[in-house]
Amino acid sequence: MDWVKAIEYAELVAQAYRIPPGNLTNSAGIRLTAGGRGYTVITTIYASDLATDLNPQRGLDLVSMGLVCQADETGEVAIALRGTEGMPEWIHDAEYFLVPCPFLAEAGWTEDGFTDIYVTLRTTVAQGSPTLVEALDRLDFPRPTTSLTICGHSLGGALATLLALDVAAHTRFADPTVYTYASPRTGNPTFASTYKRLVKNTYRIANRIDLVPNLPVPPVFEHVEANYELSSVQFLPPRLLVKLELVCGHSLNSYLYLMSLLAGGQVQPLEASCSPW
Repeated sequence: MDWVKAIEYAELVAQAYRIPPGNLTNSAGIRLTAGGRGYTVITTIYASDLATDLNPQRGLDLVSMGLVCQADETGEVAIALRGTEGMPEWIHDAEYFLVPCPFLAEAGWTEDGFTDIYVTLRTTVAQGSPTLVEALDRLDFPRPTTSLTICGHSLGGALATLLALDVAAHTRFADPTVYTYASPRTGNPTFASTYKRLVKNTYRIANRIDLVPNLPVPPVFEHVEANYELSSVQFLPPRLLVKLELVCGHSLNSYLYLMSLLAGGQVQPLEASCSPW
């Protein structure tokens, strides 16, 4: 695992988090930095948010969900997908139903809430506009495209997993690289095996104390490969690295902090509220 690259793509996801969900202004043309590299935003990604029993209205709202970017020097395309404030409510509801994978019949079944959001991913807010996958080959990239990396945190990790399989099966980007952080399980064993066959380069990163990657539970649901674990506990000498709380174990900031410890370079700051000291 190249933890430096994993940090770079997590920083792109952090850039997506910085856009308020209700801000529907397209960020096309904005310059970003992640991992010391410059990126240009090609388009904002929009979707309906995660509805829950506690907040069913959320599912009717169109929100900013992520960014399609291009690396200024290499031409690499990167798609970054953020999580949602509704994830704790999703855990509280604990109703995980399966629906047929909507874009590939052979891919089995996927979690219904994530799937409902995935099919709404668009690059404009116009009604009837093409899906993200349909629009991908039509986007106006300022330089030749060289590769595609898809990254996402939490709900964004589940959406990135669905997107990677769809992209591999239906676009010219047939060999995407995928980085997910704190992703829940996305589909059943058939989905996971189909994903493994078509998407060859996946780095699924999970904090051991994070509850979200352990849901929904097997054997009905199965994670895609391959898993890279982070630990919030240091054994030699023994000490706690991140506070043992649901929010702290799941936050992207905690993931960035723990990955930076493994990368061996500059340690990224941990949020004060999640410090165990």
